[in-house]
Amino acid sequence: MKSQGRRAAPSRRIGVLVYRKVFPVNRTSARLAAIAESATLAVDAKAKALQAEALKVGGESVIGFGAGEPDFPTPENIVEAAVRACRDPKMHKYSPAAGLPALREAIAAKTLRDSGFSCQASQVLVTNGGKHAVFTAFAALCDPGDEVICPAPYWTTYPEAITLAGGVPVVVQTDETAGFKVTVEQLDAALTPRTKALLFVSPDNPSGAIYSPAEVEAIGRWAVEKGVWVLTDEIYEHLVYGDNKFVSMPTVVPELANQCIIVNGVAKTYAMTGWRVGWMIGPSDVIKAATNFQSHSTSNVSNVAQIAALEAVSGDLSAVAMMREAFSRRSITMHRMLNEIPGVTAIVPQGAFYCYPNVSSLLGRPLGPNGTVSNTTLELADAILGEAKVAFVPGEAFGTPGYARFSFAMADADMEEGIRRIQQWVGA
Repeated sequence: MKSQGRRAAPSRRIGVLVYRKVFPVNRTSARLAAIAESATLAVDAKAKALQAEALKVGGESVIGFGAGEPDFPTPENIVEAAVRACRDPKMHKYSPAAGLPALREAIAAKTLRDSGFSCQASQVLVTNGGKHAVFTAFAALCDPGDEVICPAPYWTTYPEAITLAGGVPVVVQTDETAGFKVTVEQLDAALTPRTKALLFVSPDNPSGAIYSPAEVEAIGRWAVEKGVWVLTDEIYEHLVYGDNKFVSMPTVVPELANQCIIVNGVAKTYAMTGWRVGWMIGPSDVIKAATNFQSHSTSNVSNVAQIAALEAVSGDLSAVAMMREAFSRRSITMHRMLNEIPGVTAIVPQGAFYCYPNVSSLLGRPLGPNGTVSNTTLELADAILGEAKVAFVPGEAFGTPGYARFSFAMADADMEEGIRRIQQWVGA
């Protein structure tokens, strides 16, 4: 019997009956078609495009608060290590999918040094950036329908990674009154028989919030009691300000180690966003499965970048201290200037390099020289970019409309000029 597939649509041409193939309306898979563009990268790209256009016509420069990357160059010793690796013929070949053995050993040693968590090199998988570690970790944990508790505001990539892995993001809302931190009571309310994991981030992107050691311990003990996995993203571990302190959850709750995955990388700490080296640390069986997955998807991370990362994690943190001092200074200035905008309120950033003000009072009323009315923070971001030439990421990207993310990983003068433009726009 012939297959009963979709029939082609007939078409007549000069009296001859021919057939043309009819394609489905959706040419890409539903899985990929459902992915939203990265809002942070989209804002950064739009700002750069406007800046390029402004340069052509001699217009006003565009100031972008969208990109989440240090404005400092990668430290010279790291760059030199990469240069030497380029000249080493051994680095021109394939290497183990899980990462160079020396780098895996160094990451294990660095983790013990920086957070007090002890692991073996065999528990480390080197990935193509921290974002790749997040995707791989959820791919290793989630079966179709598994739920992952995802506190909001969240980094824009997390829900996409969970969904692509077949999981279901269960969003738990927080706001500035709670310091953008989720409570054990909220986690209990979100728990269902399908709950597989909790996403935990401290210091947090986009809010800059840091959980206290007691809060981290309480959430870790909740996860152990409920049998819930924890994926803890520690990419901002060294960017902590004032009296705040970073602690790693499996360090303060050792019983959690067998149901916890740590993701991290060199991007933020060492100003290496473009080098694309991250890692995940977890129980041996999970790392083995994730390594098998990576062996079929990307294979090894660039050897040259891995050697650069080896130099970074093996060295001291003096360059990091210099960058942290600059970020801390900028955080104070940005926080003050944002709060000087009538109706805008922001909490003091505790870590990372973002301010996350509540801008909801700017919605629904005429602002700027043109009397523009914005009903959402998406519209507000477009209006300020178009009229004041300042780019920021609206809160919709992070699951919390009414807020806005401003990165202070930029030159002091540009940062101050950008906020000043918004102040003037609002007051016009």
